Amino acid sequence: MVAMHREYFGRGPGAAKSFVNDEMVVCVLSDIYTQVERTLIRAGQAEHVRQTRALHHRALEDEYKSRVERIMDRPVAAFHSVVHVDPDVAIEVFLLG
Repeated sequence: MVAMHREYFGRGPGAAKSFVNDEMVVCVLSDIYTQVERTLIRAGQAEHVRQTRALHHRALEDEYKSRVERIMDRPVAAFHSVVHVDPDVAIEVFLLG
């Protein structure tokens, strides 16, 4: 997730931690926002930033899933991503098939 974040947002998260069990992979990324996004959030446009991030994840859903499938050597049945403003975190959840 760190590599994908860096590739698609131009910078990696400040920190990342992943949790894996038999049914899912959960990645928690902190310090995720670009300078442009931080400016928009300060200007009261946090919802716009959330929506843009959601559109981004939908557009790249297959790429996110395929990378996790290669790492886990299992199919990903579902992928969900949510971002939060304060604290500055993203949570990526992959339900394994």
